Amino acid sequence: MTSEPLYVWTWLPGLADPVVAGRLDAVGPELRFTYARSYRERPAAISLYGPELPLLAGQIPLPERLTMPGCIRDAAPDGWGRRVIDDQWPPDTPHGPEAECHYLLHSLSDRFGALDFQTSSEVYVPRGSGVRDLVQIQAAMDGIAAGLPLAEDVQAAAQRGTSLGGARPKAVIEHDGRSWLAKFSSSSDHYPVVASEALAMGLAAAAGIAVAPTQLIRIAGRPVLLVERFDRNNDPQGNWQRRHTVSALTLLGLSEQDARYASYEDLGHLLRGPLGRRGREDVRELYRRLLWNILVSNSDDHARNHAAFWDGEGVALTPAYDICPQPRHGGAASQAMAIIGDQRASVLSLCLQAAPTYLYTTAQARDCVAAMIDVIAERWLPMVEALAISPVDARLLWQRQFLNPGSWDEPHCDPGLRALLQQVRSDMERYI
Repeated sequence: MTSEPLYVWTWLPGLADPVVAGRLDAVGPELRFTYARSYRERPAAISLYGPELPLLAGQIPLPERLTMPGCIRDAAPDGWGRRVIDDQWPPDTPHGPEAECHYLLHSLSDRFGALDFQTSSEVYVPRGSGVRDLVQIQAAMDGIAAGLPLAEDVQAAAQRGTSLGGARPKAVIEHDGRSWLAKFSSSSDHYPVVASEALAMGLAAAAGIAVAPTQLIRIAGRPVLLVERFDRNNDPQGNWQRRHTVSALTLLGLSEQDARYASYEDLGHLLRGPLGRRGREDVRELYRRLLWNILVSNSDDHARNHAAFWDGEGVALTPAYDICPQPRHGGAASQAMAIIGDQRASVLSLCLQAAPTYLYTTAQARDCVAAMIDVIAERWLPMVEALAISPVDARLLWQRQFLNPGSWDEPHCDPGLRALLQQVRSDMERYI
């Protein structure tokens, strides 16, 4: 990538075709954005994310400690996507603005949110892969994970995973007329990662948490989790419209290096502030997701795994989309985002202590936890059977992740909740 500008295209609300919004320029170690005058003069124009890139003339300075706008970083590949690109188009330099532009231009156009990147400000040419065969895509993911050179017939399939964040193999696909994120198992998995996420997401929906719809399918005998995309709408003419979406990392104004400072508490304050479209409703929903993450041992709840829609004036939480239980071998564990202050211990007692911060009384929070436990007690076994999770895997998931004693078997836990959890654990162990 040279020092030439990179043009940012966007989809305005309700429209199926993109327009050029502005350009990115390398300024020392930074990428800075300037809105196109043609875009600013559009009656329907909205800022890409107002607190960070207000709809103003001139090159917009970056918030402190950021090297590129967060809302643009959200549309960049991360982890797995960069690994796929590195395999086929290694960057000339691994760091800096030139490398970021390289990754933006070599990832597919069907990316998170409503942005894309082009070398032209006049003509939009989408980068896509015509491969739809999930067997081919799975083979490509396996080859990259194993560090093997890819044959020509699977290189295009590998591109399906270039526009996404996260560290695990995934791809964007269309299935049954809808747009999905496909999450693949890996040969290096030490536990049923894909099945455990399908189980956690399905149970979360049963517990009344707003989650993206999911399907667990099998490709060549291996599970693949499909998570329906909430940042896409199919209009009556069959065209895909895109919704502006930003990560919690961007909402909190943090860089990747400062992600450890992200907290549920700060995110809740933002959602109930002037930017929040649903205020109290979203704060309480965020708290329910926190409780659920602890009950299912999802400690990978970092700020890129939370997001909000941006409509040009405010934000509203998207459905939950990444509830992936992590093995919890010992008693102590921590959430990726702090719960209250700098405390992040994965224990229910801390959540109950923090309840008023999230607009719940302690009694209401206790009732909420009890209702979630009841859902797990009633639905866990039927859902395990519906997802065809083997008895061996089911026992592994129950012992290490779902209702792990480390989250509640401690002195400060509410006695009533502890007794309920002990009873549910005891009852379940008779059947698995």
